[in-house]
Order: sequence, then C-alpha cells, then structure tokens
Amino acid sequence: AARMFLRLLSDIQWRAAHPKWRRMTSSQRSTSTTAEPHPLSLPAQAQVVICGGGIVGTSVAYHLSKMGWKDIVLLEQGRLAAGTTRFCAGIVSTARPVSIELKMAHYSNKLYEQLEQETGVQTGYMKTGSISLAQTQDRLISLKRIASSLNVMGIPCEIISPKKVLQLHPLINIHDLVGAMYVPEDALVSSANVSLALATAASRNGVQIHERTCVSHITIQKGQVTGVETDRGRIQCEYFVNCAGQWAYELGHSGEEPVHIPLHACEHFYLLTHPFKEPLSSSLPTVVDPDGRIYIRNWQGGILSGGFEKNPKPLFTEGRNQLEIQNLQEDWDHFGPLLSALLRRMPGLEALQIMQLVNCPESFTPDMRCIMGESPTARGYFVLAGMNSAGVSYGGGAGKYLAEWIVNGYPSENVWPLDLKRFGTLQSSRTFLRHRVMEVMPLMCDLKVPRWDFQTGRQLRTSPLYDRLDAQGARWMEKHGFERVKYFVPPGNDLLDLDHSKTFYKPDWFDIVGSEVKCCKEAVCVIDMSSFTKFEISSTGDQALESLQYLFSNDLDVPVGHVVHTGMLNEKGGYENDCSIARLSKRSFFMISPTDQQVHCWAWLKNHLPDDSNLTMEDVTWKYTALNLIGPRAVDVLSELSYAPMTAEHFPSLFCKEMSVGYANGIRVMSITHTGEPGFVLYIPIEYALHVYNEVMNMGQKYGIRNAGYYALRSLRIEKFFAFWGQDLDAFTTPMECGREFQVKLDKGIQFLGQEALWEQKQNGVYKRFTMFILEDHDTDMDLWPWWGEPIFRNGRYVGKTTSSAYSYTLERHVCLGFVHHFDEKTGEELVVTTDFINQGEYEIDIAGQRFQAKAKLYPFSSLFTQRRRKDEVELSGYQRE
Repeated sequence: AARMFLRLLSDIQWRAAHPKWRRMTSSQRSTSTTAEPHPLSLPAQAQVVICGGGIVGTSVAYHLSKMGWKDIVLLEQGRLAAGTTRFCAGIVSTARPVSIELKMAHYSNKLYEQLEQETGVQTGYMKTGSISLAQTQDRLISLKRIASSLNVMGIPCEIISPKKVLQLHPLINIHDLVGAMYVPEDALVSSANVSLALATAASRNGVQIHERTCVSHITIQKGQVTGVETDRGRIQCEYFVNCAGQWAYELGHSGEEPVHIPLHACEHFYLLTHPFKEPLSSSLPTVVDPDGRIYIRNWQGGILSGGFEKNPKPLFTEGRNQLEIQNLQEDWDHFGPLLSALLRRMPGLEALQIMQLVNCPESFTPDMRCIMGESPTARGYFVLAGMNSAGVSYGGGAGKYLAEWIVNGYPSENVWPLDLKRFGTLQSSRTFLRHRVMEVMPLMCDLKVPRWDFQTGRQLRTSPLYDRLDAQGARWMEKHGFERVKYFVPPGNDLLDLDHSKTFYKPDWFDIVGSEVKCCKEAVCVIDMSSFTKFEISSTGDQALESLQYLFSNDLDVPVGHVVHTGMLNEKGGYENDCSIARLSKRSFFMISPTDQQVHCWAWLKNHLPDDSNLTMEDVTWKYTALNLIGPRAVDVLSELSYAPMTAEHFPSLFCKEMSVGYANGIRVMSITHTGEPGFVLYIPIEYALHVYNEVMNMGQKYGIRNAGYYALRSLRIEKFFAFWGQDLDAFTTPMECGREFQVKLDKGIQFLGQEALWEQKQNGVYKRFTMFILEDHDTDMDLWPWWGEPIFRNGRYVGKTTSSAYSYTLERHVCLGFVHHFDEKTGEELVVTTDFINQGEYEIDIAGQRFQAKAKLYPFSSLFTQRRRKDEVELSGYQRE
C-alpha cells in the first residue's frame, strides 16, 4: 500500500491520461510535420521557451497559446507534473488576504471548473467549499476582513457559527471555536491532471512539449535573452520563462547574467488515511484550522491532512536534486504536533488506519508571495515560481497574468506585490533564504495583524546612524532589506509590551506616535530617511534633459536648484514611479524615489534611456544619508547651523542648494519633507552623517527637537492627502485619477511617455478618483481600526477599496485614502467618475464586516492645519479646499 501511494496521487491518473495526450500530440504534430523518430528533435528556434512542466509552466503555455502565440516550446527535465505539482494537496482556495492573490485564485477556480469539458482530460474538479476555523476573536476578525473582500468581488462567503460548522462537517470538534468563514465555491482538483489538461490544450494550440530535456544555460547578449542550451541541443528564442519551481534559483544563475530568484525549499508533510468504514462524502468541505496549523480534506473516502509546523526543515540548500521528486524520508517525530492538532480537531480519526506520511518539497519566498515578472537585468527573461504551497490555487491566474505580460508588455492587473523586481540581490543570499523560509513557513498560519515585521534577515541594510538611533529607543521595521524607524520609545516605557503588541484595535504605540506628530507640527523633528532610492543622471550635453523630459510627466526644464515632483509614467499614463527630481546643474539631475523602487526604477530607466556613452546614470543610494527636518522650527535650526538665511524669501519651497552644515561641506538641502509640513531634507555624504546628526540634535535642543519615525510621517502625509507609490499609486493609476493634473506638462508642447492616455482622460473623464475619507462615527478606543484594503460603499453600493489609512492627530479622527469607481447599477459597466458623483454620495467604510459612516473629500482640509480643534467642534463641510 505504501508503494502504491506514489502512483495514487498522480501516476495512475497519469497512465490514464498520458497515452491519450501522447496520441493527441503526435497526431497534431503529424499534420504539420513529416514523421519524426521518437523522441522528437528540438526545434532550432522558437519565440518562447518555457522551462518547467508543472501546473505553473503548463498554465503559462496554455494562456500564451490562447492569446494567439503558437511558436512556443515547453521543456520538462523529467515528466510533466512530476515535480511538486505531483504532490500538491489539490485544494483550490480563494480565501487570500492579498487582493491580487485573491483574484488569481478566483480565476484559477473558474478555469479548472471548465477545463475538463474543454480538454477531455479528467481533472477531478469537485466544488466542496471550504471552512476556515477561528479559535480566537483576533483570528475571527482576520477572517471577517477576508470575507469582506470576497463578498465585494462577488465570491459567496459568510461568517458562520460553530454550530453551523458542525452541520457542514459533522466530524469536526467545535468546542474551542468562536466562529468560522465558509466559502462554498472553493474546490478540490487533481493537480497533476490539471497540469496535463493545460498541456493538452496548449499542445492542440500548437505548443511543442518535450519531456526528459534539461535546460543547462540561458544565453544573454547585450541584456537580451537570445537562446537556451539544453542536453539535447540549443534553441534560439526571444523569451525564456523560468517556471522551474524549487530549481528556479539555480536555473536563474545559469546564464551569463545571473537572474536572482529568491526562493528556498522546505519539507512539507501531510498524511493519507485509509477510507472510513463509511467512506467520507466526496463533497465534504475542506477544513483549514490556522490556529491549529493544519488543513484537512477528504481523499478517496479517507482524509488528507497536512500543515505548517513551527519548526520547518529547509532542504536542498546547495545544488540541484533529483530530476523527479520522490517521497522524502518520513519523520513522525517532526509531524507529531500537527498530528496532535488533527486528532483534537477530528477525534474520530484515532481508530482510522494511516496509509502513509508524505514528505515533499515546497518552495517559499522571503515575503510569502509568489515571484512573477521580467528580470531587471535580462530583457525577455520571465519568471513564475515560489508558490508558497499555493501553486494549485494561483497557477491558473498567475499563468494568465504572466502570459499577458509577455504578449502585451504588461498584465491586466496590478501585480507589483508579486513582481520579481520587489527584491534586490541582497535577498538572494542562500543563508538569508534558509533562515527566512524557516520563519515564513510558520507564518503561513500565524495571525498577521497590521504592520507586523519579519524577524529574520534583519540589520542587513542600515543607516550610519543605526546604533545612535537604536540607543535612543528606536523601534525598527524593514523595507527592501533596509532598517527604518517606526517610532521612538521614551525612557520608562515597557519596551517588551510595545515590541509584542499585536492587535486590530488601537495599538500601544498610539500616544508615542501622537507626541512625535505634535512635535512635527509645533517644534521640529528629525526622521532618518536614508532608505529612499537616490539616482544621479547626467550627460555631457543636453541628452539627460531631453531623455528625462520624455520619461517624466512634469516639466524638468527648470532653473538650476529647483525641485520637481513628477511621475514616471507608462504608455497607459500609469505611475511606474513617483519621485522628486532636483536639477543640480544644466546637465545633472538628482532623483529621489521610494525605497522599494531601487530595482524597478533602475531597470525601467535602463530599458528606456538611449544607449549613449555621453549619458550616465549612477545609483547613489549608499552615498547619502537623508535627514528629514520637519516642523516650523526646522528653519531656525538649519539657519544657525549653516549661518545662512533659510526663510521662504531666501530658500523657497521645492528648492535645492548645496550647503555647509556644521563642519561638513557638500550637504544637499531640499525644502521638501514629503509630508506637507514645513522643513527640509538634508542629503549628507555618509562620512559626515554622524557629525551632522549630532550638530542638528545639539542645536535643536533649545527648539524642542526630538527624533521621530515613519509612523508619524505616515499620519502626517495621509491627513494632508498625499499619495505614496506602492500604497496608493501604481502602474494602473494616472495623475488625472489622483488630482495631480498640475504635475503634468500637457499644455507645454513637450512629448512624454503616457501623453496620449492622459489627453484622452482629460477629454473624456476618468473611471476612478482618488478620494479622502474621514470616519465620522468611529470610536478610536473601542472600534476596529482601518488599515488598508477596506471596501468603500457609496449609497450602499460597493465602489472601491481603501489604499492606506492612518489616525489624524489633528482631526482626532481616522483618515482613509482610496479610489472611488462608478459602476452602472444594471450592467456593472464602469462609468466616468465626476466631482458631483463624489460629493453627492453617502459613504461607508467596511472594517471586518462593520460599516462606518465617512465624509468624502477630493481636497485636504487646509484650515485644519493652522489650529487644533476638538473633534466635536469640527464641522468638516465648512472648510475650504486647497
């Protein structure tokens, strides 16, 4: 029976489906080619070569062929679906907290449902539904937040009582449950057969599939993929797609130009039982018990149950393993805690005979999200890997988006949370990956409250001021591997409580951040913002200006010393980057971008700037420490330190000047704070950083200076209605949709990328509008807090989601930012969003199923920032717009 298992999940089904697939592909090929000896020889060239014949690779091939591309070759080093796909539990779950992952899973479910009818290959699709259990109130809140997102997408979902759980699944022990989430349309499939069905359809559409073919090398010339070397010959190609699963990391390093794909495999355990005396119904819902760290599904009258233990076992840290994955060694001691959790949840299993404990490798990524997209260093090199044990749920949707990306140059949805370019080379250290995946795998089940932080791989990138700030009570978070201060704990506070506070309600740091915000408004604060991405672009002639004028939407032909806030747009007018650019000289520019833009922005500029030896671009992120001086007394501190007048008459807003501060020369001072508050950012050569910081703090004592962190900055920028890239802005958001038409040079006769799309929006209107919401009936102390991703309702109808939110210590209310859409009530068609549409609606924000009234505004409340008023004295509608 044990030996039989290795064929039960896949091979019996393989033998049933494979001959049919083989006959079909041979027949298809014989219609277009003369008879060929077996195995078929590789073609000399193809438009696309895909490496990996699991559910991900076959999905990419399927969707490329559906979009009309025929010259495609799929290579598999073993047999189709013989890797991780073969061992997948086959659970298709749409209950995902990240919006793009939810959309991928929903699409996959719909695709698999009709795949058998399309291809004739049995996929084992069964719509069983799923039940996610909650043992604590916090877990139930997290489920309610997911349920809100599912419901507004039209996916049936409900929060149910423990008694309802028992009705749906009579074998479940409900004594410790407080509730659950039921998703009736979730499903089960045979993952191997889904992969074979996708391959069948792709082959019918012209895709050539070659098994037993190992890819050894990717040839890249002048930054462009040109071909693939295999053990059976070379194929010239324009595009290469790495869908090699756990081997994707090594394959990425097999070309002249390494492509860093940060993933690492861990052992993943699940057990299979013999059938019950009265076999379980095949339609019984799948059960996910995240607090118990387990999942349970029916399997041939018995059950299949696995989980994500607290002490995972990484494997294959060095080198490649066998071509086809075999069942790894059993480890009952390691599986013991999960087995105990299973028996507590289903006590009736104690008398049931276990068939086998399965141990198979699963690939995990540093942030628990899959990896998708084009390499920043090699054009035409695409990646889809690192599924974090959700390959079946994501496979269909992920393959669709990547195929769109290859064919159209961009996917149909914002996939930035999954983009390969969110990582840098620093996340590809094998030691880092090994340690991080040991944290990531348990996090698959851990309760993730807002603003939690990874604990492994920390202190990797730090400011020169790290130790000094740490000694003053700094509490840290990580962004793109860079340590950034959240807030500073004053002396005497309970540090342990603050470090471990996890809640969906009012956090323990509320008063601390409030005091930092107060200081920013009334005195002066210092925020270390060294993590921001910094590029210098220069030329011997006018090449820099001419190139940047085309790539950026605002006019950069400004006097030397001026700073321009501008977008870097794509052809659709969407933000690829949102940045500030200072003109240092006639031929030199200094560009400041968000922290996580370092790889993406560099790749975008490299691909779009002309290949001109007279034009140079340098990443100077590490050359400068950035200190943000925020507050009305910042001008006094800087004036005394520089012996230069810093008032608005001498140093106007959005101005940049190189100055001396203390003993240090060459400090680039900009009159900008990224918050809307008065102040300056000092870009300091790193060797002077500690000196300048000490001088600023010493001089600022008489002005009430103090340190502050990014939580204070977030509160300040949100109450001023400032949008940030990666949170509010993305490649599908244009300046016209977020009130930034004034930052676009439409009327200056200067051609720029995205211009036509913006002209069209200017003439015809926009289909979404960035809007500010102030919660009106929300109790900050007692109610759940909004964080981001909450549904927005207008007159009781869903119109969009929040993108970011924060408590405004000035308004003494929560402020949410988000986009409002206008859907036709009958057809669902998107309509133009007008100012009247925004202003004439009654709004509510849904926080975990509870709706709170909100006031919508298209402009910030400027007069609220000149004086502080009590909440009950504020009449929001009486304030003038900026």
